[in-house]
Amino acid sequence: MNLEAVDKAFVLQTYARNYVNFKKGVNATLFDENEKDYIDFTSGIGVVAVGHGNKQVADAICEQVNNITHISNLYAIEPQAFLGKKLNELSGMDVGTFFANSGAEANEGAIKLARKYGETKFDNKRYKVITLAHSFHGRTITTVKATGQKKMHSPNFSPYPDGFSYDHYLKDIYTSIDDETVAVMIELVQGEGGVQPLDKEEVQKLAAFLKEKDILLIIDEVQTGVYRTGEFLATNLYEIQPDIITLAKGLGGGVPIGAVMTKHKDILTVGDHGSTFGGNYLSCAAANEVITILEDYKVSGALDEAIIYFESKLRALYEKYPQHFFREVGLGLMRGLRVTDEETLSAIINNAFQEGVLALKAGKNTLRLLPPLTITKEEMDEGFRRLDNAISKI
Repeated sequence: MNLEAVDKAFVLQTYARNYVNFKKGVNATLFDENEKDYIDFTSGIGVVAVGHGNKQVADAICEQVNNITHISNLYAIEPQAFLGKKLNELSGMDVGTFFANSGAEANEGAIKLARKYGETKFDNKRYKVITLAHSFHGRTITTVKATGQKKMHSPNFSPYPDGFSYDHYLKDIYTSIDDETVAVMIELVQGEGGVQPLDKEEVQKLAAFLKEKDILLIIDEVQTGVYRTGEFLATNLYEIQPDIITLAKGLGGGVPIGAVMTKHKDILTVGDHGSTFGGNYLSCAAANEVITILEDYKVSGALDEAIIYFESKLRALYEKYPQHFFREVGLGLMRGLRVTDEETLSAIINNAFQEGVLALKAGKNTLRLLPPLTITKEEMDEGFRRLDNAISKI
């Protein structure tokens, strides 16, 4: 049986897969079983931040696996403790961190923390969380409900937990708050919602208002965090200090990890929350190495150079095809082009794959590009050349 036949026979079919069989990766270049190469403008949906086959990360993982892979959170875990210290330093805030296994788990943890805050800090119980209409916060029952996209609220999985509401714009949140509202949860750049950055001044105004009202601000940085937007956190770029920040995707370089960072270190206590695998030796060893690589990359100026070069290549493509694109969106190396219609977008992504470059869809009509942060200029040149070829064939 070939790969497609085995997959369809034995794996639940919850993804519309493309049956390429990747066997090796080198930074932003992937190779299939026939040794055809592909330029990866997806990085595993924003995960492989330091590229495929990164030797420093591989060596750190190998060294850790050769000693201890997992021992549970019943004991102190050295790489977890030092990862927490590093997150505190890089965030620019005095935060403590709970470690989980994914973005959805991190957002679940954030919601639990907010719910306990609402239960213990006020005379009346506060439990409601406001999010935005085009948000995406995960695929568990609770984070699906926290997600503002109606298409995610399938009756197949109802009933959903209550306590969530959605606004289309930040300005609408002020009038949606009532005496049971405990938190507002937003992405500073909506990823699945179309690579749409929020307005910095509006975010800062909302953050100040929420602080005055003792309502928590949760920033979902599952996709934007770990230098994806050019700074360690998009929160740093927006110059705000939220109550809770969630991380995942790029943190482990491909090893599953999630994080809930909070200034409210005293809310969750022993027994309130837990995870068997969360923050184990393996995931934290990988994350520590990823952060070390990217911190050096940022300090050297190489990350900013990569962002500027990628932006220039994207702008040239945008200007060349005004019949297909009508807006550039995104920040850092989290970029997108609005496409005139969904059919054209699908054709671009399919043609790009045939040309040997991987790209993503976001929202209804956005071509989303999330390359490894360490992508080289040569890989960018080749990727955009192939993407140009793909678009020219429409």
